[in-house]
Amino acid sequence: MTEPRIAVLLPCYNEEAAIAQTVAGFRGALPGATIYVYDNNSRDRTVEVARAAGAVVRTERMQGKGNVVRRMFADIDADIYVMADGDATYDPAAAGAMVARIAEEGLDMIVGTRVHEAAEAYRRGHVLGNRLMTGILSRLFGRSFTDIFSGYRVFSRRFVKSFPVLSSGFEIETEISVHALELKMPVGEAETRYFARLEGSESKLSTYRDGWRILKTIAVLYRIERPMLFFGWIATVFAAIAFGLSIPLVVTWLYTGLVPRFPTAILATGLMILAFLNLFTGLILDTVVRGRREMRRLAYLAVPGPNLPRA
Repeated sequence: MTEPRIAVLLPCYNEEAAIAQTVAGFRGALPGATIYVYDNNSRDRTVEVARAAGAVVRTERMQGKGNVVRRMFADIDADIYVMADGDATYDPAAAGAMVARIAEEGLDMIVGTRVHEAAEAYRRGHVLGNRLMTGILSRLFGRSFTDIFSGYRVFSRRFVKSFPVLSSGFEIETEISVHALELKMPVGEAETRYFARLEGSESKLSTYRDGWRILKTIAVLYRIERPMLFFGWIATVFAAIAFGLSIPLVVTWLYTGLVPRFPTAILATGLMILAFLNLFTGLILDTVVRGRREMRRLAYLAVPGPNLPRA
């Protein structure tokens, strides 16, 4: 078996202080890999420092991590892809074992679950937010990962070339996780050390703005991937309200043969119509989604998977 082509993908925005150390770390952990730094309109010397460190530097003008990931996945041709951030917070030493697992176990993705020792590695509230979002994803999609927001991941070529990136920002990790879960890909997790940022390196993540965007992404993906449940819950709410409003009307009609509150009767009827509209919308979209999922699965299977060792 020939050695797999390994590409290390590092999206960067103003990481002059950390990118050289990051490139050197992955160069030492994966000597045969090609290291790509994708600059996202940095205003400092990220490009010059990355090029001096020996990385292949490219540029993506559309701002946002999701846009950078879309460009990287489209441009780079390799057998195994290692994606991390350029801020030296992830441990490059873990990459070798993760790459080996991809080939040995035939996996399509391994998530580097972050284990931090320094208190300053995570900003206040990020641990709780990560657990909350992970729990929500698990309840909505049936299963999840321990750390859905980890940017340290190893992919097979089959995953990268069958993943239609739609996100533009930090919600990209959520979209990646849902894509793997929905297509029931073989995936794994590996604990990796997570370090505090170097002096001069600042986080680009906005706790509340990006947290709200991630929450909206989960809701949108749930509507798209689980339309029967999404619209079914809405139909249930409308039907329950309509049923509650109609009980007094039915009781009055049984005793008197009259329906004195026509506005309430009209409201109950309208709500029940909305309930049935949502129910049938869910049924129709569920059929459409099933067809889309089959097409995505076929596109995924059209790309050769990881090379398993011979028996």
